[in-house]
Amino acid sequence: MPSPHRVHGMGLDPVEPDWPALTEAEIQNLLLRYPAIGRVKGIAWHSPRPFSAAARVETDRGDIIVKRHHRQIRDVAGLTEEHRFIEHLQRYSVPVPEIMPSAGGATAITEGDWTYEVQHKASGLDLYRDALSWSPFQSIAHAFAAGKMLAWLHVAAADYRAPERRARTLVTSFTILADRDPIAATERYLAGHPDAQRFMADRRWQRDFTRLILPFHAELAPHLSGLRPLWTHNDWHASNLLWTETDIAAVLDFGLADRTNAIHDLATAIERNTIEWLHLPDGSSDIVHFDQMRGLIEGYESVIKLTSTECAALIALLPIVHVEFALSEVGYFDGVLDSPGQAALAYDTYLLGHAAWFNGTAGHDVLAYLEAHRTGDDQQCGFRFAKDAPC
Repeated sequence: MPSPHRVHGMGLDPVEPDWPALTEAEIQNLLLRYPAIGRVKGIAWHSPRPFSAAARVETDRGDIIVKRHHRQIRDVAGLTEEHRFIEHLQRYSVPVPEIMPSAGGATAITEGDWTYEVQHKASGLDLYRDALSWSPFQSIAHAFAAGKMLAWLHVAAADYRAPERRARTLVTSFTILADRDPIAATERYLAGHPDAQRFMADRRWQRDFTRLILPFHAELAPHLSGLRPLWTHNDWHASNLLWTETDIAAVLDFGLADRTNAIHDLATAIERNTIEWLHLPDGSSDIVHFDQMRGLIEGYESVIKLTSTECAALIALLPIVHVEFALSEVGYFDGVLDSPGQAALAYDTYLLGHAAWFNGTAGHDVLAYLEAHRTGDDQQCGFRFAKDAPC
């Protein structure tokens, strides 16, 4: 029978989940390994996020979040990479969820084909609980707060020295775009991601990259040496944040985190929150929220002032910042889910389509807007959206 639970798909309409929803019996069995949690009273909510199954669970000792991944997506080692980064941020007072260890001390548990993690429910209002990816903030104040918190996360991550993650499905990396030869780097990337490699073997991707990706990368290349490696969130969307009325109470979902750089993370935040990509197919022309783009950047620069090089890199990177995650989605859909149609959508509409949009009038307007407000006259003067704004 079709599940009554629906999740976010590749478009505007909810779809059948790829992964079965968590059940109360399943959670009861899992929590035998977490005796400190207490008795399960019921499931309060199922997450609509598509790549795993997650639920808010009521217990007699408070609410928890239980998340289940297929082992092809996350194993214990993969989740441990995320948890170590979260624990580092927690020591620097970044408001992140508390990961709960089992009775044996593990923060990730394997049961058959599944890998589980359990978290204390973070405090704050889930104002964007049902928001789709690429939907905007509710206000400019939220955009500013998100930019400010992102910068504080980068400050806290500055001395986190873990290497980049092992090749994994559904992780945002910075290997192709960091290379002076993106075609060769893509070939190496695909060699490490065989699911994506099989799909791409039937595509003339070298031609596509040469036409759509390489011209933007040529603008980025002179600035690569000025981008310091840094562990980053890589999915900075309003729905991954909990809120007070106007400020951020908690930062959630580090599943895409990896060692990239601060500008990559900021560009991703702009791409995720201020351009409504899902409305492109219906012909909507007004999909860019310039006021929120400004708020996000001004919030960030209230903590960290960008250098002239970083500003130029941000503008060059924005049209292609999605490329490596899009390739990871290709591998997920074609290899893990055996869904070549969705893989084609990820490649044609997401990877290529978003880059192509930046070659059109609307995309040029976005880049011109950022360029017009880039000072470029000081090594640490950043963007200036108001004439009287201080450096």
